[in-house]
Amino acid sequence: MSILRLFLIATALAASACGSLSNQTNSARPIGPPNIVVIFTDDQGWADIGVQGAEGFETPHIDRLAAEGARFTDFYVAQPVCSASRIALLTGCYPNRLGMHGAIGPSHDHGIHEDETTLAELCRQRGYATGMFGKWHLGYQEQFLPANHGFDESYGIPYSNDMWPWHPAYAHFSDPVEKRKRGYPDLFTFEGAEIADPEVTGEDQMRFTTDFGDRAAAFVRANQDQPFFLYLANPMPHVPLFTAESSVGRSEQGAYGDVIEEVDDSVGKVLAALDEAGIADNTLVIYASDNGPWLNYGDHAGSVGPLREGKGTTFEGGVRVPCVVRFPGRVPAGLVSATPWMTIDVFPTIAKLIGAELPKLKLDGRDAMATMRGSDQSPQETYYFYYHKNNLEAVRQGKWKLHFPHGYRSMVDQVPGSGGTPGQYNWNAKTELALFNLEQDIGESNNLAADFPEVVAALSALGDDMRHQLGDELTEIVGTEQREPGRVPAD
Repeated sequence: MSILRLFLIATALAASACGSLSNQTNSARPIGPPNIVVIFTDDQGWADIGVQGAEGFETPHIDRLAAEGARFTDFYVAQPVCSASRIALLTGCYPNRLGMHGAIGPSHDHGIHEDETTLAELCRQRGYATGMFGKWHLGYQEQFLPANHGFDESYGIPYSNDMWPWHPAYAHFSDPVEKRKRGYPDLFTFEGAEIADPEVTGEDQMRFTTDFGDRAAAFVRANQDQPFFLYLANPMPHVPLFTAESSVGRSEQGAYGDVIEEVDDSVGKVLAALDEAGIADNTLVIYASDNGPWLNYGDHAGSVGPLREGKGTTFEGGVRVPCVVRFPGRVPAGLVSATPWMTIDVFPTIAKLIGAELPKLKLDGRDAMATMRGSDQSPQETYYFYYHKNNLEAVRQGKWKLHFPHGYRSMVDQVPGSGGTPGQYNWNAKTELALFNLEQDIGESNNLAADFPEVVAALSALGDDMRHQLGDELTEIVGTEQREPGRVPAD
């Protein structure tokens, strides 16, 4: 057979294969800059996905992401509470650097500063369409809303869904007026910079997960011919728990399981939209939670599995969260990695990936693409700090985590709540200086401080340096590198 004939046969076979693949997946689309999808849930525990031991409910779409991508068992948030966690994700900075900590509510007059660069503004540099759907929680006044911080399209709620007058814990009051929580105005939804619905009801909250998932999928379809950044920030499974009526009772676990399965449905909608558009292979998808579960809510809270404590603490159950990443061809399918990384790393990683210029203001995160690929073996120069509000409580470097002496809230030996009404924390729990080897002691139960004084000294020095940068209320140190949050102008 001649060389020319072999060439013609090979060419025909290749053309046939490409045509077949195009017909199946629409993959003939030209490859351009990668799309970015970040899905962030609220108060979902480390063990609340199927591939990490979820019990009583299923998460097939999240599990699919893990199978087709990577699961990171040691992924962290910068603080174990809503606003602080979210600003770290969107800016690449520890929240204390930006003057943001805790959870911003309707009585506050501050939010994200206009000089800070969000992931949306970063992506806009490169011509990306940007969309945000769900819970914002970086300030509720117009100047702080996502429309003024880089998002072309946005729809959601300004802060947590329990920051409204009708919390289930007040259901025992007979007078409807008395049932309103004092100090909480009506919760609203926003569309861009405008108020869409000034008074959210329970019936509205039943539609949240479905609506935000539908809007996210529609955004993908509408922008499939250009690069885009999508931020889907589900308000659930933060209490009070709500699902569509059709989802009530779908899981064995109860209300919490029903909510997680509906959240998983919303993930499935986004993945289906990517598949239908033929752009899944050119899309980075990151799924994580903003902190651990609110444990005193008992059967309305998630699970930390083998971890210690939960939301509101800097023990692993508060700051270590589920994380799966899919990026076909660049993140190995089926990878399970224990290399630690944090939400502050997402910003610089995406900047490098899309070729965007980093902001001039200092960041705290690092490019974690090597970690995503499984080629980063937790270099010892990488370390992470865990603040609770303005107190530095712990630092991790490699396998070691050092807790500085501090008080914390605990549910150990406490009676958990049920049906949406919370139980009582022990607010007087305390830890001494404690060193843990997280490779051997994921539950932080064996204090090795006395056995490894040189490790304690090294991590303490790192802590001292960070206190002088970002401050620390317990030691009354004022940080030299703190920036101010945005403020509502005085009348």
